[in-house]
Amino acid sequence: MTHDDDDDDEARPRAIDGVSRYITPTGMAATRRELSALLYEERPRIVEIVSWAAGNGDRSENGDYLYGKRRLREIDRRVRFLTRRIEKAIVVDPAAQTQRNRVFFGATVTYVTEEDLERTVVIVGVDEADLAVGQVSLASPIARALLGGHVGDEVRVMTPSGADLIEIMAISYPEPVGMNAL
Repeated sequence: MTHDDDDDDEARPRAIDGVSRYITPTGMAATRRELSALLYEERPRIVEIVSWAAGNGDRSENGDYLYGKRRLREIDRRVRFLTRRIEKAIVVDPAAQTQRNRVFFGATVTYVTEEDLERTVVIVGVDEADLAVGQVSLASPIARALLGGHVGDEVRVMTPSGADLIEIMAISYPEPVGMNAL
């Protein structure tokens, strides 16, 4: 089935409200670990360095003091960002997906390009994306093109070099926790 018709394109989900708020449970755990490390490990260590450096006299020429103060501002900025992200996040567990024959958030999708290159990507939250390990943001052009698709669908992906046609070859989701294969 090809999704080239305007009617089909309008019927497929292309944009998701609050896209930057979606995160997997794994992504949320990583975000919480980063926040905890900043608050309980790095920040106290830098505060100690700044306190020590402040006691060494002229602060205007004290590199440890100046660097430490700047690093504290960076840490505080990141802590505020992470705190807001955690508060507003919508955690979506891909293992709970019931429509496993369609591409949704958290899906692992294998597709083939017009050049017969096979690629596999996992659709994750914007803060989790890491192309080096095949994780693409829900807001990325490839994820937006794949969303709602079925195996065998051909979809157009807008790239900087123009539109590419790709075919969905496989869709999978993690198994729900507690579900053992018989």
